[in-house]
Amino acid sequence: MNRSLITVRYAKALFSLASENNILDEVYKNIIEISQLVENSPDFILLLESPIVKTSKKLEVLSLMFKGNVNEYVLSFLLLITENKREVHIPSICTEFKEQYRHSQGIKSAILTTSHKISKELESHIKTFLSEHFKTKIELTIQVKEEIIGGLILRVDDQQIDESVLGKLRRIKEDLEKTQIV
Repeated sequence: MNRSLITVRYAKALFSLASENNILDEVYKNIIEISQLVENSPDFILLLESPIVKTSKKLEVLSLMFKGNVNEYVLSFLLLITENKREVHIPSICTEFKEQYRHSQGIKSAILTTSHKISKELESHIKTFLSEHFKTKIELTIQVKEEIIGGLILRVDDQQIDESVLGKLRRIKEDLEKTQIV
């Protein structure tokens, strides 16, 4: 992960501000919403990264988008970042903030990748199993990637279990390439 000094400093500043004002959970929810916007809206990223759009216009757009929808501290923080011409770092600041929050709350992040959508019931069972196994809260993200063909890939922190069909085929290919026929 790219953890630039700018990203870490801004995320720590927001985290400290939220902690001091006892609004950490609310700010975390706002940061998740902003992260989802970043992931789902290429136009938003274009706005942030555009050197053509003036800072004053970016400030105006951010105010219109977020005023009344996020905590006032979060809005002020976004505007400050933009005034300081650091708006391109908003996505990575959000990622860093989420990591700091999870760490402070003892939450592990898990990513489950499957070839097709799974039911909410199965998702709940997996989350419960992981919570019991790791003896902590789990924040589970589900990804659907048809290219893994079948099976699943589970990633928790820096541990990964690849039981996908694609992963197994890759391992078979590697084994065959290592084998010498006499």
